[in-house]
Amino acid sequence: MEATHVGAVRMSSTRWKIFVLLLTLVSLNYIDRAALSVAMPTIAQEFRMTPERQGLILSAFFWTYLFMQVPSGVLADRFKPRAVIAAAAIGWGFFQAVGAASVGWFSLLLTRFGLGISEAPIYPAGGKLNAMWLTQNERTRGAALLDGGSALGSGVGAVVTALLMGWLGSWRAAFVVAGGGTILCGLWAWWYIRNMPREHPRINEAEAAYIEQALAEEDRHEPQAEAGTSLLSFFRYRSVWAMCVSHTCTNLIFYGLMTWLPTYLYKAHGFDLKSMGNATFLIFAMGFVGEVVGGWIADRSKAQGTGANFVYRTMMMVGAAAVALSMCAVAYAGSPFAVVMLLCVSLFFVRWCGGCNWATPSMLATRRRAGTLCGIMNFVGNIAGIFVPIFIGFIVQHTGSYFLALMFFVAVAIVQMLCTLFINYEKKLAV
Repeated sequence: MEATHVGAVRMSSTRWKIFVLLLTLVSLNYIDRAALSVAMPTIAQEFRMTPERQGLILSAFFWTYLFMQVPSGVLADRFKPRAVIAAAAIGWGFFQAVGAASVGWFSLLLTRFGLGISEAPIYPAGGKLNAMWLTQNERTRGAALLDGGSALGSGVGAVVTALLMGWLGSWRAAFVVAGGGTILCGLWAWWYIRNMPREHPRINEAEAAYIEQALAEEDRHEPQAEAGTSLLSFFRYRSVWAMCVSHTCTNLIFYGLMTWLPTYLYKAHGFDLKSMGNATFLIFAMGFVGEVVGGWIADRSKAQGTGANFVYRTMMMVGAAAVALSMCAVAYAGSPFAVVMLLCVSLFFVRWCGGCNWATPSMLATRRRAGTLCGIMNFVGNIAGIFVPIFIGFIVQHTGSYFLALMFFVAVAIVQMLCTLFINYEKKLAV
């Protein structure tokens, strides 16, 4: 992952084990979200829901998730990420399991509200850990591991939910299993994560010194925060606006696919439950690969001396262009095989861009405010989660086709290409 020796002493790899744990947690986070998407055709039939009401249920999670982002970032900065992450995981596992007891669309809606509240802290707190545990040339890989769980969990969630529904004949069983597993991982997070390197019982002196030296060097170049700065002070900077728009673009495409992809494959291309689960897994697994590959390329390029602006602007432009072209091709592809392959390309580069997005707050904010800026970015970006499931449901219900939804994704990718040019990845904010 980086140099593994300091002098003659081999460094431990505790920091990377923490981020593998975060990958597991975020994967579970998205398994819990994907479970509803895969089960939606069955649930919609049981509860007699129209496409518009399905869109409402699919978006409900994001209402509370959205408004808890900034408070979660502030909590992570103030009370440190370990407790915040553990409490969040246990909470969302509970609400996922309780969803199995829903008797209609309204009770299911309420459990999605609870899921949104409890899942909200994982990204801001994970971003805080990124700033506290990793060096500047490791943070894109850390962000890729953190955010890579979004694609991995969405894909695994499709397979797990489809298998459980097939084996047990019940979507409710899938919800209980996913929720119970998440609660266990929340306890694991409390046991293993520490807020600072020196607090961890499994870190050795070589790794602790390596992290501390890198962070001390970074601190020498951080700007002094101006007196009396507030959350709104971040929005004085063009880079923050552009960062938030870029993250919103990624989320519009990713959440649109996460919530509607199984139904799209089922209705537009005739996939059965098993093939739908397998295809969804493959597509989102390629997203995970794209995020990890993108993180490795970005960090390696920076370690070799390439400027951050050149690295991230180039990667974001290439990634967004690839998404636009592949989505356009999906709209005209007739073969189910071609559709799946093109969607694999799309997700590879959607998550490639997503990892770069999640590395950005730790590059722009001082370590003291990294969690807060992560929360702000995710607050703005997750407006997409409220909007896009309902919007796609409206399009499908009133046109009987997914063509315009795919063209919408193309337009969003083009906007992302443009807004990336306005982010200065090399300047820390005095907030």
